Amino acid sequence: MMILDATAIPSGSALNADICIVGAGAAGITLALALMDSGLDVVLLESGGVLAEKDTQALYQGTVPDARMHSEPDRYRERRMGGSTTIWGGRCMPLDPIDFEQRAYIDHSGWPIGLDDLLPYYPTANHICEAGDYAYTAETAFDHPIRPMIEGFDSTSFTTNTLERFSAPTDFGRRYAERLRHGNVRVIQHANLCRLDSGADGALADARNTLDGTVPVGPAHVRTLSGNAFTVRARSYVLATGGLETARLLLASPGASGRGLGNANDVVGRYYMCHIAGTIGTVDLSRAASVWHGYEVSDEGVYCRRRLALRPEAQRRLEAGNFIARLHHPRIPDPGHGSSVLSALYLARPIVPYEYAKRLYGDTPGSLGLWLRHLGNVVLGMPSAVAFMWHMLTQRKLADRKFPSIIVHPRNRRYSLDFHAEQEPNVDSRVTLGTDTDALGVPRVHVDWRYTPRDVATIQVALAELARELRASGVGTFEYDPAVVEMEMTRYGAYGGHHIGTARMGRDPGDSVVDTDCRVHEASNLFVASAAVFPTSGQANPTLTIVALALRLAGHLRRVYAPGATGTSFRARADVAADKPLQGPAVQGDTAMETL
Repeated sequence: MMILDATAIPSGSALNADICIVGAGAAGITLALALMDSGLDVVLLESGGVLAEKDTQALYQGTVPDARMHSEPDRYRERRMGGSTTIWGGRCMPLDPIDFEQRAYIDHSGWPIGLDDLLPYYPTANHICEAGDYAYTAETAFDHPIRPMIEGFDSTSFTTNTLERFSAPTDFGRRYAERLRHGNVRVIQHANLCRLDSGADGALADARNTLDGTVPVGPAHVRTLSGNAFTVRARSYVLATGGLETARLLLASPGASGRGLGNANDVVGRYYMCHIAGTIGTVDLSRAASVWHGYEVSDEGVYCRRRLALRPEAQRRLEAGNFIARLHHPRIPDPGHGSSVLSALYLARPIVPYEYAKRLYGDTPGSLGLWLRHLGNVVLGMPSAVAFMWHMLTQRKLADRKFPSIIVHPRNRRYSLDFHAEQEPNVDSRVTLGTDTDALGVPRVHVDWRYTPRDVATIQVALAELARELRASGVGTFEYDPAVVEMEMTRYGAYGGHHIGTARMGRDPGDSVVDTDCRVHEASNLFVASAAVFPTSGQANPTLTIVALALRLAGHLRRVYAPGATGTSFRARADVAADKPLQGPAVQGDTAMETL
């Protein structure tokens, strides 16, 4: 229908809708797109506007015990149209079958649904994310043979044929604004949900709101920073606000128990996960016939990259969580690497956004001495540095589909190892309400992220296995200090913006918040669409699965709330964008910004 501004809605107004979606990020926009032809009246509330706004972003502020272990809550998240897709790096991959399994060696593991339940939605999710076809192995993604990652590496524990695919990266707010503007959805910007009431009196009359005898929620209390206040009464509500804000909004709404909406059993905010990541050791592949750890471009122009992935059977044998690793460049802050490219990136540190800088530079303090040594590297390697800057300009800054990350090809074939692993669900790792409130009177969050001995053990056994397999294959060696594994896996703290598990999915309300349809157990008409519902994190970045789950939820909402609708189900290829899909370059370069 239109994109409105909440500041123009008269205070005291009461809006009615069939479905009220809260949050216009990847999940919320996907839901809105998928419901546009359903015949349902959909309202999409977004806290921000099109651009970043300091006062609106400040609503995300909260506290953490140690900012070195977990970034403050207003980092890595964007409170504006498109949500955190406005800053994401675009890495896409699905969860693996083993991620859904209950594994005796990983506490609280197991999803109540399986990969088969998401497979119908992953291909469409891939196109919404503009990551090309749903093909995540080298054999299925390319019609032509591609060079091996490590020629001669034959391992029963690791595979090198699984892929990461990269979005443009797509800013959902910018990409799909016109579709939303002309669709059957009311988008209301600068609209902040502050509380959801519980009780039949406040819910829009609907027989479905008595499902299983649970209490419906509604109305939604909405405020603007300029002082407007109004309510939205809907037949159903969807929180599509991410892993941290979902927990905050549930806990800030009293619910029937008075302990928070959906929190009668004190589960909301618990089992909080990110991913475990770090960089360690030296991989020497000088004996391999060839090595290629860069990007391939698929036929549809999408960047793809292989990695070392621990096979499911090896995970079970080693009793390890899911684990992947990539061949990586030396640490950027250390000028001893002698690379003009890496030193040029170090000199660009003042203009690199926080979300990338923490990963690129860690907590290494800058100094004049370091700056001069890096400048020396650049001067001595000027041709390479100039080529790097040209590549940055043409393939990153000016390109619609951006080259995803830094790739350095050392002549001596010595690399550091970048790893990324599943984190075990931990009941004591949690998000709670803090003692302060924001400008709208909503309690701020306190994020107490913790890791477990199992997380450390996953990294330890996976690294040791990789060292053994490389040595046994005869293609190279991997040298590292086992004594520093825990220090390296916590060097950057919790990984970026992967906020997972605070409203986990399950069949038992005693240890979960939502059911298999992402409906809050305690409420008949309240749903959650975000990584908050993931029972386990797997190794995959969560965005693609968030979008797939949102599509699955859209199908459920259609069946429940619009059973007689004549609209067709959402088709990404035809309906997702008003213009042609973004195309990748014909050739690739070697370096660009690091991706999340």
